[in-house]
Order: sequence, then structure tokens, then C-alpha cells
Amino acid sequence: MRISLTLLGILVALLKLQWATSHGVQPLSTIDISSAVIALDDGAYIRATPLILGLNGQNKEWITLEYGINNPSIDDWIGVFSPANFSASICLPDNPRTFPPVLCTAPIKFQYANYTNPKYKKTGEGSLKLQLINQRSDFSFALFSGGLLKPKLVAISNTITFANPNAPVYPRLAQGKQWNEMTVTWTSGYGLDEAEPFVEWGLQGEEQRSSLAVSLTFDHNTMCGAPARTVGWRDPGFIHTSFLKELWPNLVYTYKLGHRMFNGTYIWSQMYQFRASPYPGQSSLQRVVIFGDMGKDEADGSNEYNDFQPGSLNTTKQLIEDLMNIDIVFHIGDICYANGYLSQWDQFTSQIEPIASRVPYMIASGNHERDWPGSGSFYDTIDSGGECGVLAQNMFYFPAENRAKVWYSTDYGMFRFCIADTEHDWRKGSEQYKFIEHCLSTVDRQKQPWLVFLAHRVLGYSSCAWYANEGSFAEPMGRESLEKLWQKYKVDIAIFGHVHNYERTCPVYENVCTNKERHSYKGALNGTIHVVAGGAGASVTDSEFSGIQTAWSIFKDFDHGFVKLTAFDHSNLLFEYKKSRDGKVYDSFKISRDYRDILACTVDSCPSTTLATRSL
Repeated sequence: MRISLTLLGILVALLKLQWATSHGVQPLSTIDISSAVIALDDGAYIRATPLILGLNGQNKEWITLEYGINNPSIDDWIGVFSPANFSASICLPDNPRTFPPVLCTAPIKFQYANYTNPKYKKTGEGSLKLQLINQRSDFSFALFSGGLLKPKLVAISNTITFANPNAPVYPRLAQGKQWNEMTVTWTSGYGLDEAEPFVEWGLQGEEQRSSLAVSLTFDHNTMCGAPARTVGWRDPGFIHTSFLKELWPNLVYTYKLGHRMFNGTYIWSQMYQFRASPYPGQSSLQRVVIFGDMGKDEADGSNEYNDFQPGSLNTTKQLIEDLMNIDIVFHIGDICYANGYLSQWDQFTSQIEPIASRVPYMIASGNHERDWPGSGSFYDTIDSGGECGVLAQNMFYFPAENRAKVWYSTDYGMFRFCIADTEHDWRKGSEQYKFIEHCLSTVDRQKQPWLVFLAHRVLGYSSCAWYANEGSFAEPMGRESLEKLWQKYKVDIAIFGHVHNYERTCPVYENVCTNKERHSYKGALNGTIHVVAGGAGASVTDSEFSGIQTAWSIFKDFDHGFVKLTAFDHSNLLFEYKKSRDGKVYDSFKISRDYRDILACTVDSCPSTTLATRSL
């Protein structure tokens, strides 16, 4: 009876759901559900096994689908729906005078029926393995004919579920507002009226303590527009953050996520561990990975991002394999490209769990997280799919003063990182400009010699064709507003995403190289090295280089990759660019200098001096 009610809900919904086409890079928007027709076929079937997932505590598991149809076509496809029940009872009307749609969410992924079945068109039968993650609800699978543009629903499967769909999952570490504080953020299906969230943690092998977590959630009314507010909406569950304080630098701590149920029982995650951050100025080996625009991909080859982000899984794989040599990660915007389809955020946090559960995973805001017309974003585009920053600001912790303004500073040993929010005004006189100057000016370069500026859009230098066509070779107004600050406070490296390629400049100021060296810098740089590192996963086909040869660009690569900074001590830094497909280094440079080299004056970096020479 339950399956028939679920089927009825889906059937009616398929006739009413509107097609969300405003975000062309999101493959889920290519399914024209509004054109779907009901074509139930007694000879068609689809079955899913096993019925219960995660019996041994797993939050990710493979399932098998078996299906058949009377008149097979290469356009037949399978949609994965969660929750499995799409009845009208879970839909909310926009206002009392309208009737709600019956189907409230789009499929969370899809795949063609002949994907692993070359004889499908002849036999009409096939099987498919898909990977599911624990997303706080059950799943059902629908078989369609007619392709993505004119789908016909011919069969629907049984329902399957995880043993505990509400389990605490996908921890994400982040630096707190103090250097000796680590935050742990995770997702669960338990609200505060059901359980008390906390983290049990302590030094490895020693007595553990408990720290309570703060919890939050949000509803579809916090979204700014479609599809996030409509077909892309999916209940986010509850997001919890615990603050682990007074950590000893560089020591290893273990932790696990917990929920104390009000009946006295406990729900636990597996055990994780992390190494506490070094104190500001500490001289030790410190290794930082930085990239933008990674997005997500599916290990099962499902089509939602298969063509758009072929490098995402490769980047993730390389980081996991080299995790023992990584201390902190910065993902500088365009995080998962959900574009208003909220289910993708769970899938992304699952993808990065092996990384983010072990080392701090810091984010910056990009256009695909924040931008929406009339929402206060600096750019009046629809790139966020109606999310207008809500998902990024809640799914990840970052030590900003205002969660809606994703600019902040964070210290890691010998590094000071100033993270800007390019989706808000950064120009001179703005609130963010004042923050940037304060971040750059307050660092003690004797203790923290390595000063790094991070942001999503390229505010510095890029040879990308569309920037070149604008004549700015960067975001218009970017350098005009910030370059004097970078020069005045002697920023070593500025790293950006947004452009899906890799590029490195010479140390540069006002379009002029201030140092002719390319790979081994000694002494003062006299300018800032600008790097574009937006090729971590998103398609590189839309970020071709201009044919104009600029004097400041010294290395370009049109491929997926990421960068790594290694500080050996206060005087020696190694920069490496690695490709995601093999993890090998394809570009690098070293900086060797003393504190006096940072103090040395260069153009526009020091105030005027007096002519007086008398000393007493």
C-alpha cells in the first residue's frame, strides 16, 4: 500500500513540476519534468537491493538496480528520488491562495539505463550499480523512457533506506577564532527536541571530555529563489558545530560525534583524529593546500556532474593519498556547484569527509554560493540558483565576525591568511576594504613572515580570454582598489579561483615585474606573486587563455590541479602546482629571505623618510 501511495504522489507531481533551466551547468536542470507523462507499463519494472543499508555503520554504500522495459531506447533513464514519498502532504504552499506542487524535490541523481548494459536496446533488460550516501531519508528509483526532455514514467521501485538515516555524518574541521581552537561541524537528522549533540574528544590515548554543540537548520523560505526555493529544495536536516578549545599545538587529538537521546541512549559516529594547529610564529614544517572551483562528482558515473567536473574526484583522491603531508586546506569558492539543488551539499560533504574530518577545511565564498539578484550580492547574477549564500554559510564554519560576510583572517603557524569575499564590495571605503587593510597591517612579520591573500574571483592578474576581452585582465576595479594595499603591506602571494585553469605571475606591481627570477627568489620580492588556482574540478573548457602575451605571466596550464605551500622555517617557502590526474609537480618556485628583506622598502611600500641624520 505504501509503494502505491508513493507512486501516486510521483505520478501526479510529474505532471505539475516546472523545469528549472536557469542554471545550465547543473545537469539536474536538464530534466524537463514538466513535459513528463504517465505511461505505466505492466511489463516494465525496477527493483532495488539491498533494502537496508549501513547495517555495519556505513554512511556510503553501493546498491544494485535491476530493471526492464518492453520497448527499450538509448534515451531511457533512471532517476534517484529522496525522500521516496513525494505525496502532497510534504509540500508547502507559497501562499494560502495557491495549491502546492505535489513533487517538492528534483531527483538527487540520474543515469541512463544502458550505461553499463550495451545490449539494453536489444534485450530491454539491465542492471546498474549506484552509490548512495546517508542523507536523512529513504530512496526510491524511477524508470523513464522518452529521454530527459520528454520523459515518460514507466515503473517505480521499492523503497530502500539506511539503518539509521538520522545518524551524525560528514564532520568538517575548521580553525576557530583563536589559534588554539578547532571547530567540528556535522550534519544529522536529530533536532534539539530529540537529542543533545556533543563531541567527545581529547588527546590521543588519554581521558576524553565532552563539548556541547550549537545546532541550526533553515527552511525553504530562507532561499532567495528557484530552484533552491522550489524543485531544488531538500530538507537540510540539522547542522551542529562544537568548539574544541585550549588545544596544545601540534598534538594529536581524537574525537567522535555524539547525540544523547532523551531516553538515555547514545548515538555515536566512528572515531576520528586531527592534529592541533601550531601557534602563531611557531617554526615547524607547515603544509597548506589551496584550490578553487572543485565541485563534486560521482564515483558511480551518474550523469549529474559527470561531464562538468571530471577533475573533482581526481583532486579529492590526490589529497586523500597525500593527507599525511597536508596540514590545512583552503577551498576558495565555487564549492560544490549545487546551484540551488540542495541534495548536492550532502554529497559534497560526503566526498571530502576523508579530508575535512582530519585537517581544517577552510572555505571562501564564490559566485555559485552567493550571487542572486536583489539579495545584496556585489554581482547581480543567478549563479547561486537561489541559495544566496545560506548553504555555504551554514554547512561550513569559518571564523568571520558576520556569517553573511565571508571575509576573515586565520593564522597558521608562520602563515597569516587574509580571506576576502569577492561577492561583496571590496572597493576602497567599503566595510570589507577596511577589514582587508586591517588583516594585512596587523600581522607581525617577524613571527609570521608568509602573508597570503585569498579570494574567489581574480582581483589580481589573469590571462583568461574573457578577462582579456574586457581589457582588465582581472575583475574590473580589482587591482585599482587593492593593489596598493598588497604592495604597501608586502603580500607575498595572492591566490584566486573562478577561472578554471592555472596561471602564475612574476612578482608584479602595476603590470610591471619587480623581480626577473622565475623559480628561486632570494631577498625582497618587491611585488606580489599572483596565482590562479581555479582548476580543481570544474570544466576547463570555459577558461581558455587569451592569445595576448602579457609580460607578467610566466606559467600557464590548461588542466585540473591545485597548489601547495610548504613553509620550512621563517626564511624558506616552497610553492608547488600539482596536477590532479597524477599528483606530480608541474610548476614550482622557492622563496629564501630574512626578516630584513621584508622590512626593505620598495615602490609604494614605505612611508616617506626624514632627511634628518643627527644621532645622539
